[in-house]
Amino acid sequence: MKNFVLVFDGMADRPVPELGGKTPMDRADAPTLERICKKGIVGTVLNVPAALRPESDTANLAIMSYDPLIYSNGRSPLEALSLGIELADDDTAIRCNVVTLSEADCYEDRVMLDHSADEISSEEARVLVEFLESKLGSDAVHFYPGVSYRHCSVWKNADPKYVFTPPHDIIGKRIGDYLPGGDEGEKYLDVMKKSAELLRDHPVNLKRIAEGKNPANSAWFWSPGKKPALPCFDEKWGLKSAVISAVDLIKGIAIAAKMKSIDVDGATGNIHTNYKGKADAAIKAFEDGYDYVYVHVEAPDECGHRGEIENKVLSIEYIDKKILAPVLEHLESTGEDFKVMALPDHPTPLEIRTHSREHVPFVIYSSNVSFNMLKGKFNEENAAATGLDIPDGTALLPLMLSVNEDTTIEDILGSI
Repeated sequence: MKNFVLVFDGMADRPVPELGGKTPMDRADAPTLERICKKGIVGTVLNVPAALRPESDTANLAIMSYDPLIYSNGRSPLEALSLGIELADDDTAIRCNVVTLSEADCYEDRVMLDHSADEISSEEARVLVEFLESKLGSDAVHFYPGVSYRHCSVWKNADPKYVFTPPHDIIGKRIGDYLPGGDEGEKYLDVMKKSAELLRDHPVNLKRIAEGKNPANSAWFWSPGKKPALPCFDEKWGLKSAVISAVDLIKGIAIAAKMKSIDVDGATGNIHTNYKGKADAAIKAFEDGYDYVYVHVEAPDECGHRGEIENKVLSIEYIDKKILAPVLEHLESTGEDFKVMALPDHPTPLEIRTHSREHVPFVIYSSNVSFNMLKGKFNEENAAATGLDIPDGTALLPLMLSVNEDTTIEDILGSI
């Protein structure tokens, strides 16, 4: 049986005054998602344990059935895997955003204006990161370019548990209270300050300013970790699996779990991503014999971080129309039974422009059985009203795989 998982990263939200008190999910016109929800298993799930930060690495690990309390080791080592970086035992990978800070004579007095530098292009960012490597790279630290604003640094003999502040958590705030500190933090802060001096008048940034775009005028470190190791997904579940995402983090999870990571040209990680390319890649994967295809779309999360209300609604509609609809049409055309699971990994509320910990709505649809659990539109409130709440996201995949024509709602509620 074919199994399709579609992650609308950060889709869940809170009521938005500008949307008449509705959430983006409630406002979005997503007819294909609504169709499978009418017959599917609908409820809510918590993908991030209380002991961990609500981040995409922990949440997506849970959705793929890996307990984040055991396997979450920071997002950066996973991103390093995706970038082809070989980590030694004494290496610590650390995420390096290129961000936009306000102008101020004192670095500590600057304000975090944009964690993504206006979603800088990968081509522009590569020039800047390679410039930082040429000026600040050493035997102890290196810089590696990634996608858009998301890059990686690798440090020798650094503390993999050092607590940094994610830049998307402090948008609009003075950075002085959130900078690395103490004996361990001084080395990071020194490099961040030097990066700001180097990037301020770089030609790439001067050109961006002239074009009315935010400059990438500082490096920002966060989410350290050591070399990751995950049990093989296919051996664990007896499936042939593939993962499709623009984001190095998700690609890194796939590589660590020995799943096939499929690249799509034009996949950007924002609202302008290649939705059709992702759908075509998923369909081809099914045609090539893969029976578990996991498609991750970052766009709703980025819109949440950027406070883009209408774009967050549009991103949900695009995913529904350009990915879910054609993939569902293909699966139906085969005449074989199949399953679909769709959900956000975590909320990214427009109100706070960062991740939060609320339970998120999910649907599991099986082509050979109907449940009719949902009353009304598929949104946060109505999903919670079904009474099915799963406190541990690692239970989602076993539930999806176990559903068959004999499964009842009572069976599902009794198993949680």
